[in-house]
Amino acid sequence: MMKQCSIQLNIKKCLWLIGLTVFFFASYNFSNAFTAERNDVSSIVFNWETLIPLWSWTIVPYWSIDLMYGLAILLAKSNQSLKILCFRLLTAQIICVCCFLLFPLKFSFDRPAMDGFFGLLFDFLMGFDKPFNQAPSLHITLLIILWQFYANYFQTFFRNILHIWCLLIALSVLTTWQHHFFDIPTGVWVGCLCIWLWPNDGIFTLKLAFLSKQYRWAFIYCCLTLLTMSLAIYMKGWGLWLFWLSGAFLLVALNYLLIGAKGYQKQSNGHFSLVVILLYFPYFIIMWINSRLWTIRHHPNNFIEDNVYLGRIPSTYYLKHNQFTSIVDLCAELPIGQFKGNYMLMPILDMTPLTQAQCQMTAEIIEQYRLQGRLLVCCALGYSRSATAVIAWLLWTHRAKDVDDAIAKVRTCRRNIVISTRQRLILIEWSRNLHAEI
Repeated sequence: MMKQCSIQLNIKKCLWLIGLTVFFFASYNFSNAFTAERNDVSSIVFNWETLIPLWSWTIVPYWSIDLMYGLAILLAKSNQSLKILCFRLLTAQIICVCCFLLFPLKFSFDRPAMDGFFGLLFDFLMGFDKPFNQAPSLHITLLIILWQFYANYFQTFFRNILHIWCLLIALSVLTTWQHHFFDIPTGVWVGCLCIWLWPNDGIFTLKLAFLSKQYRWAFIYCCLTLLTMSLAIYMKGWGLWLFWLSGAFLLVALNYLLIGAKGYQKQSNGHFSLVVILLYFPYFIIMWINSRLWTIRHHPNNFIEDNVYLGRIPSTYYLKHNQFTSIVDLCAELPIGQFKGNYMLMPILDMTPLTQAQCQMTAEIIEQYRLQGRLLVCCALGYSRSATAVIAWLLWTHRAKDVDDAIAKVRTCRRNIVISTRQRLILIEWSRNLHAEI
């Protein structure tokens, strides 16, 4: 049986490898040929890029990604890992080729003739490659995906060798005069996007949120995406970095519209993977600054009762100077500091209410953890999502007679809490169900 499964897996690997190879050459050559016929192809290049040297030997690491591509598919250990890897590679190809066709760019430097072995490699490359497939760099996009795959595959010494070699590949796209600098960060972002779209633990369950507050926030972030894109195009030069913020805003809009809080992929330790940080980085910075500005004149957390504290997302420094035994975290968009105690994550989108099921779950968790010592219930500001969780705990443990009484108790301790009308109605309905069960 195991032998049969192994044979089936090997057959799938071969089919994927053949299919992806055919699709790669077909789509890549088509975009090259199509763009070569256009007269409106420009370049995005900075003046300082004329200082980038042409190192002929870097054609070797440049070409090596082809070997890494095929070998990665053959090294996949299971059907699941094979499927995720190949879907990422396929998605990368589709996104990049679409960009090449919709927003064509070309490399603007004239490369001198090369001789010797390295010259042969350059000649072979230019036999099918043209200077039109630029941003995002498909080479860099594939590198990010393969780098992540091999980093999980290798350990210790070989992983260090991998990192050095992948850095050489990244450098080679510039020193072989194949790409301008703009292509590199855009390629990194698209590579991270492909990994985000196909996470290791499965595929997103898409969930439409039309005619809800989530839909309205999706619309707001879509507007911010268009605004920052327009500014990037208008400003040009270093203003092009605004595209990074545009991409982050677009992902946030998708989270509100389709994916939910799990779109941030916050991990069970309260932190984010490097891929997610790279995708959302400018947004994370804005949200962190926002969390500090809104709470700058208020205490980071306030004692409610019976070992329960309510506050904003804590930093490592704050956790070192405040001995909490446990943390219940409702913030989807910001990481907590380094923490070694009991930690429970229930990510909720900012500015959205907790459901009845989430109220029940957080109330039970708070009661469980507060018996073990000082417990911090937190979200970005400590004013809404986490406040709702504490209110639910007061109701569930009969420390408050009704919703208004629970809100008043929490507001007495942390006066800036904000409980929306919609959230209050959910709490009232949940409270009624609690009493009905009793």
